[in-house]
Amino acid sequence: MSDTNLQKLTIVQQAIASCCGAIITSLFVTPLDVIKTRLQAQRNPFHKGKCFVYSNGLMDHICVCENGDSKAWYKKPGHFKGTLDAFVKIIRIEGIKSLWSGLPPTLVMAVPTTVIYFTCYDQLSEALKNRLGKDDEYIPLLAGSLSRFGSTTVVSPLELIRTRMQYRKLSYKQLYLCVSTKVAADGWFSLWTGWSPTILRDVPFSALYWYNYEHFKKMMCKEVGANEPTFFISFTSGAASGSIAAVITQPFDVVKTHRQIQLWESETLKIPQRDGTSTWAVMRKILARNGITGLYTGITPRLVKIAPACAIMISTYEYGKSVFSHLNEKMNQRP
Repeated sequence: MSDTNLQKLTIVQQAIASCCGAIITSLFVTPLDVIKTRLQAQRNPFHKGKCFVYSNGLMDHICVCENGDSKAWYKKPGHFKGTLDAFVKIIRIEGIKSLWSGLPPTLVMAVPTTVIYFTCYDQLSEALKNRLGKDDEYIPLLAGSLSRFGSTTVVSPLELIRTRMQYRKLSYKQLYLCVSTKVAADGWFSLWTGWSPTILRDVPFSALYWYNYEHFKKMMCKEVGANEPTFFISFTSGAASGSIAAVITQPFDVVKTHRQIQLWESETLKIPQRDGTSTWAVMRKILARNGITGLYTGITPRLVKIAPACAIMISTYEYGKSVFSHLNEKMNQRP
């Protein structure tokens, strides 16, 4: 999209475009993670206090198993031979809605976070272009890093509170007491538990993603002689840049998952932590136990999820902005 078109968009229009993109992405990607979680639970049944990572394509969430209640969506019995078999059986036996189990509570946080992130990226890009010049190739890198840093920092305490509510079924009054007791005992910074491994993964991912995305987009637009990206250009650029960023930041993803699960299981199961829980301590432990390949565990399922999620999110976002841009143009042309 050309800079003149971008300038015509209001913050509200950018927010609406990113909100639509977030919802569409979640609807497409959530079934992949629901099936993955159900297959995991079938192989190793989850016990009370056990943690697992659940993703809707926009954000990863730590989920804590509440109890042995088999009514929970991730504990429903099923004899699945693999991904395709699980997909067919869940639809046939439980209905198609089951593929979006667990989505509503994660959307409550994922959509606002994505709106903050994408809107901040566009606003920062514009501000930096005005100061550094429109052709500065490091603007996407800088804007991507700062916008992700801000959105992750804002949401981190809310994720902590959401996980507590989910595990203990607290009322708002009990939640307030729980949070205020934690703050009194460990200080305000305790609300950002798990923030550092998230930042170490998400900020480099975001910087690499936006840098490559803008580069691929410009290159493909030039190739086909387009002034603004088509849906296909955005989709392809998003998938490629998301895949590159995912591969490079995979070690931090592995460490983040280990560390957050470790922190939550120690709290819910009251298991004292013998080993260090810092990001670097966890990384050293993984390297000592499994070598360098241990830091790339799960790269294939992550790519299967991230490539389509990035492609769908950015192409629907760009399409939404394009619709608003043409709408604004028509409004301005009216006498």
